[in-house]
Parts: sequence; structure tokens; C-alpha cells
Amino acid sequence: MMTGSDRGKAGAVLAAFPKERRIVAEGINVKKKHMRPRKQGQKGELVRMPMPFPASRAALVCGTCDKPTRVGRQSTEGGKARVCKKCGSTL
Repeated sequence: MMTGSDRGKAGAVLAAFPKERRIVAEGINVKKKHMRPRKQGQKGELVRMPMPFPASRAALVCGTCDKPTRVGRQSTEGGKARVCKKCGSTL
């Protein structure tokens, strides 16, 4: 996460919504939601759910240099590969 209250946190992407340009990531932008009781005698509860946020706020983390980075393209024998802009390693 690049901005906001969760700045500096990292998490795996759980869902992507390309039309809205939003993503849901594990442990980022977690909100509390009040759930009503469904059955008689059951109590209501607070559930912590990760909510969607704009994909522009997120950056890929390079496995080699372990830093958030932009992605470049490089042609290889097998086709094209994604490359870290900071250290040049293949993602």
C-alpha cells in the first residue's frame, strides 16, 4: 500500500475488480461490519472484512530486492517477461 492509513503494509491480492479499478488485499483496508443474528437465540457480531480500494494505491513488491516497484517488460527467448524497474530481476 502506497498511501493512506495502511501505508507500508503488504498483503496478497484476494480479488480484483477491473471495471471499477479496485482490488481487495489481505489485511489492508480492513473495516468492521455489524452482522445481524440470523437465527433466534443467536447473537449479532462484529466481523472484520477487507474492503476494496483503488488499485493505483498499490504497488508490486519485488521478490529479490523486497521493495515496492514499477514493472517493466523485457523480451526473452520464451516471450516477454515482467522485470523489476529497481533491480532488474524477473518477477
